Amino acid sequence: MTLENSVRLFAGIMILVSLLLYWLVSPYWLLFTAFIGLNLIQSSFTKICPAEMFFKKMFFKNK
Repeated sequence: MTLENSVRLFAGIMILVSLLLYWLVSPYWLLFTAFIGLNLIQSSFTKICPAEMFFKKMFFKNK
């Protein structure tokens, strides 16, 4: 799996988890969903993505 696909998978899972928490726990979890969306928007403009940095350090180490 590529780095880009890993970041997309992670974002999708986080959105689904936040929606599940909204449904089961509290409507305030929609703020987490909004945060994920805003992070995706800012990363498209700035090319800075915290999840990408994390995955690069943890799983996609340069050899």
